[in-house]
Amino acid sequence: MSRRPIRPVLAGLALTGLALTGCTSTAPVEGAPAAIAVTAGDDACDVAADGAPAGTITFDVTNTGSTVTEFYLYAAGGRIMGEVENIGPGLSRRLIVEVPDGGTYETACKPGMVGDGIRAPFTVTGTAERSVDTDTRLAEATQGYARYVGSQVEALVPRTREFVDAVKAGDVAGAQALFPVARTYWERIEPVAESFGDLDPRIDGRDDGEPGVEFTGFHRLERDLWQDGLQPDSAAIADRLLADITELAGRVPDVELTPVQLANGAKELLDEVATGKITGEENRYAHTDLWDFQANVEGSQGAIGALRPVLDERDPALGPLLDERFAALTGLLDTYRTADGFRLYTELTPDDIRMLTEALDAVSEPVSQVAGVVTA
Repeated sequence: MSRRPIRPVLAGLALTGLALTGCTSTAPVEGAPAAIAVTAGDDACDVAADGAPAGTITFDVTNTGSTVTEFYLYAAGGRIMGEVENIGPGLSRRLIVEVPDGGTYETACKPGMVGDGIRAPFTVTGTAERSVDTDTRLAEATQGYARYVGSQVEALVPRTREFVDAVKAGDVAGAQALFPVARTYWERIEPVAESFGDLDPRIDGRDDGEPGVEFTGFHRLERDLWQDGLQPDSAAIADRLLADITELAGRVPDVELTPVQLANGAKELLDEVATGKITGEENRYAHTDLWDFQANVEGSQGAIGALRPVLDERDPALGPLLDERFAALTGLLDTYRTADGFRLYTELTPDDIRMLTEALDAVSEPVSQVAGVVTA
C-alpha cells in the first residue's frame, strides 16, 4: 500500500494497542542505549539527537500535531531502514532499527502520511557487528525469512504475468479473477517491497496518492477493470507493471535483512491491514480487500515464524500468545471465505468489521513486542 492520506474510519470502536490507534508499548529494553525522542508536529520534526553510534538505534516518536503521521529512517538512495506509521495525534510509537554501518542517513516525519516529509540528516558513527554475525539463531531467522520472500517473489512474477496477459487480451472477467491472486504474493512481502522507494509507488500507488506521482500499477488497472473500462493505455500500464515487478524480483536477492526488520515488518503488515484493508480503501473498485487482509496476516506470520526460535528462547510466553491470537484472527477470516476466495468488502456488515478489527487488535499488540525481544 503506497503512502496516502488516512481517512478517519471505524470511529467509536474500543481499540487498545491496534495499529489504528498507533499505541505501542515504549518500555525500555534493559541494557539498551537511551531512546532518541522525536516530536512530530504538523510542520516540524524535532529529533532530540542528530546522530548515534552504529548498532541498534531506538526512536520514541510522539505526535503533537493534529493529523496522523509517520516516521522514517532512510539510508542513501531513499532505502528505508525502518519506519513506524499511522501515529495518531497525541499518541506515541517506538521504532527500533539495526544500523551496523556508519554514514549519513535521514530522519523524516510525514504529517498526513504523504509527501517526502520533514527531513533532516542523521549521522551514524563507527561500525557495529551485525546481530546475524554474532547470534546463530538470528542468522538462521533472517536466512529462513529470505527464503520465504524468495518463494513469494518467484510466484509473484508469473501470477502478475497471467494478470497482465488477461488485461492485454481484453479479458475483463479473467483479469478481475486474477487481480487478487497476483496481489496476494505482493501483499505477503509488502515491507520488503516498500523498501524500494521508487518501485512501490509505481506498483501499488493509489489514485488518492501523492501529488505529482503518475497513477500506474495494480490500482490503475483495478480502476480500469471495475469502473472506467479498459483504456487505450491499459495495455501499456500492464506492461509497465510487469516490468516493475520483474525489476523488484531482481533487486530482492540483494536486500540485506536484519532480525529487527523482520520484527518491524511483521508489525507493519498488520498496520497495512489497519490503514487500508479493514477500511475498504485499499481495493476501492474491486472490493477484494479481504484477499489482501489475509495475505498481510500470512506475511506477518511468516516473519514471526522465522523469529520463533529466538522468541521461544528469550520470552517463552510470547510465542504461544502469538499462536493463539493469530489462530483466532485467521479462524475469523476463514468464516468469510467463498468458493473462489473471499466475500467482497461491500458485503461486510458493521458488526463484521468490528469483529475483524478486534481480532486484529488482539494480535497486533503482542506482535509489537517482538522487536524489543529480538534486540534484548
